[in-house]
Amino acid sequence: MPKNQTSRIDDLLASVTPDMVATGAALVKEEGLRVERILLDLLRPDPVQPRRVLPERIHWEFHHQRLTPSQALRELVQIVQVAARQKGRPFHNVLELLPNSESESEDDAAVVLSPEETLLRDLVNLAVTIRDDGQVNPLTVVDISQGVTRLYRIETGERRYWATWLLRDFIHGLSGDGMIPCIVIPEQKSSVFRQAKENTARTGLTAIAMARQAALLLLTVHGYEIPAYPVGNDYYRQALNLDLRGKREYTDAILSAMGGVDRSRFAQFKALLHLSDEAMELSDRHGVDERKLRHVITLPPEHHAEVLRQIIDFNLNANQVKELCEGTFTEDVAEADTAIPASALKIARFIHSTKTAFPQDIARALLNQEGNAALARARLQVMRNLLTEAEQYLSENEKGLPG
Repeated sequence: MPKNQTSRIDDLLASVTPDMVATGAALVKEEGLRVERILLDLLRPDPVQPRRVLPERIHWEFHHQRLTPSQALRELVQIVQVAARQKGRPFHNVLELLPNSESESEDDAAVVLSPEETLLRDLVNLAVTIRDDGQVNPLTVVDISQGVTRLYRIETGERRYWATWLLRDFIHGLSGDGMIPCIVIPEQKSSVFRQAKENTARTGLTAIAMARQAALLLLTVHGYEIPAYPVGNDYYRQALNLDLRGKREYTDAILSAMGGVDRSRFAQFKALLHLSDEAMELSDRHGVDERKLRHVITLPPEHHAEVLRQIIDFNLNANQVKELCEGTFTEDVAEADTAIPASALKIARFIHSTKTAFPQDIARALLNQEGNAALARARLQVMRNLLTEAEQYLSENEKGLPG
């Protein structure tokens, strides 16, 4: 690695000391940094931040500058309005999303919200807190100004940024100057380690976000450039070829930045980068736990998304996911010139004998075998998908099949 690149890594890791875990006030005092009130329009979220605040599609549109902050939030609100209307909970003002403790019934408390509904409700709640109590915790921003053009990239505090935009554009009655308090850090002192520590110290970081976080830390210490533009999952997957053994001097700092995990747990999070793009998006959106995902990555990538949908639709626990993955897709797909697998022959024989089978008997047999209705339904869904693909194969290859 070039000497100047090694020096850059050492500079980045300079904050992986007691200073790194300092609060905003301590950062200001110990690093000699300043707190400024900055116009909201001059701030931009970090495009490679491991935590996705906005849904994936809106995230990409926004960071490719096809949406302004107001437009991005408006799209989020519209998505939530559609979802809420379909469930018989229409709303016109975002404040209606907040629970009303005085009139909330047991039915209201039992309502299951979509990920987007939960996200918007949390942002509204944070916005109201900022309105009532002020911005107590400043954002941490990196000064990336060039010449007379002032611009700042958010290192920590993106949720507060979006809550403030929400407050300004969607919640009436706000009187302010459009400024937000920020701790300003020179660009040469920015740190993915400080960002990681802030991320892992707060609730809501998904397993996929932890995987991206692990990737960024590894990429940093191995001298990879951290881009200032949005990147796809393949960028983070570069870390699958990297490990802690190659950078032992940084191991403690990395594990500390990841929330104090051990090497084994770090490896489990990093392994999630093997998931397909669609599976990663589903996992991130629904906050699927790593203990479930570790079984999914044992399957071929083309099956990841399908299994994720079963996990989400039937709310399977880790043991059920393990059983589903171990009992699904275990037979290799036969090539055209090889013998038909025994498992396929069994299914074909079963289909041939369905005239003597009763639905209730199949249901009881599945319950007896799986011991759980949710897992039994997941098995049926897998079979349904398999038969659909078999029918599609017949249609596409009808001319080349015998008879």
